[in-house]
Amino acid sequence: MPGALSHIRVLDLSRVLAGPWSGQILGDLGAEVIKVERPGTGDDTRHWGPPYLKDQEGENTSEAAYYLSANRNKQSLTLDFTQPEGQRIIRELVSRCDVLLENFKVGGLAAYGLDYESLKVINPKLIYCSITGFGSDGPYAQRAGYDFMIQGLGGLMSLTGRAEDEEGAGPVKVGVALTDILTGLYATVGVLAALNHREQSGIGQHVELALLDVQVACLANQAMNYLTTGVAPKRMGNAHPNIVPYQDFPTADGDIILTIGNDGQFRKFAEVAGHPEWADDPRFVSNKARVAHRRELVPLIRQVTVFRTTVEWVTVLEQAGVPCGPINDLTQVFADPQVQARGLRVEMPHPLAGTVPQVASPIRLSESPVEYRKAPPLLGEHSEALLQRLLGCTPEQIDSLRRAGVI
Repeated sequence: MPGALSHIRVLDLSRVLAGPWSGQILGDLGAEVIKVERPGTGDDTRHWGPPYLKDQEGENTSEAAYYLSANRNKQSLTLDFTQPEGQRIIRELVSRCDVLLENFKVGGLAAYGLDYESLKVINPKLIYCSITGFGSDGPYAQRAGYDFMIQGLGGLMSLTGRAEDEEGAGPVKVGVALTDILTGLYATVGVLAALNHREQSGIGQHVELALLDVQVACLANQAMNYLTTGVAPKRMGNAHPNIVPYQDFPTADGDIILTIGNDGQFRKFAEVAGHPEWADDPRFVSNKARVAHRRELVPLIRQVTVFRTTVEWVTVLEQAGVPCGPINDLTQVFADPQVQARGLRVEMPHPLAGTVPQVASPIRLSESPVEYRKAPPLLGEHSEALLQRLLGCTPEQIDSLRRAGVI
């Protein structure tokens, strides 16, 4: 069964993570994605290792794990579009594509005549998605933007890390490039909205994403906590500013997370913990009261949780209907029976390693399911085939382009 976007062709000029993440999602949904890379070097993340994918003899290949995380279901075309002939090829491809993704600095592609205003003349139906650090206007527009920087500038690190009165206090970044990933998700939403608009209007449009915009938008309840009070939230470690108890607690052999979201769940927890009186204590009877008295309640819970193992707590609390869970490392994550049952690790054929592991898409569509058609491509793996199929290039023309360093 064809994917939901099997009628869509995407020209992906982006590099690193935010843009490629969007391209991978579109590819998972069935789109044909052409990844344009610099001849000889390719996407920066191809070299962001170790670790690297290992071949069948256990030796490192040229494929960094970072690159492999965001580039499946794509075809790789090496192309130097700083050369006039490379620019011509991009324009010919644009005339045959529905979507273009790019994450160059503001105005970076205009120097080559590859900006939206230039390309929409060639293809008025083109959806042109630009991803930058700070957007196309404002005092920071010309700055480069990187995930770590934006996590700090955009406020996330002021909320992440141990509280100021705790040992090890200070700002901490999230353990993955979350701002990049969220920007890739928002870019995908924008592209899909623009495609839907095109279905009705017949015209394309420019979709613009900025890492900073996305980071601020995703502050969610914390942003509203500030906007409604004028008081900037502070780091609270793993605690929640609006819900108690909603954090990690020590057990006899590790830690457990309690995510108790209402008063009924707290009553059940108090009973399992052997302290049913907590549920009727005026300090703890409601979430509002528990937030006000977290300094009294949290130590009481910690004194109880240390007497059972994490598995014991998870077992009895789940039976009682109290939301909780362990803190797993990635070995434990991929060994978890629920993760395995949902098929979140997949294997794809790979020309250098035999197979390459991938993390499955979380999107489940009943009528047009995600397909894993192509492993993350080798650099330039599909250059000749794409130029022949889409542009009708002859072997002689391709050889000439290669000798000139265009591909």
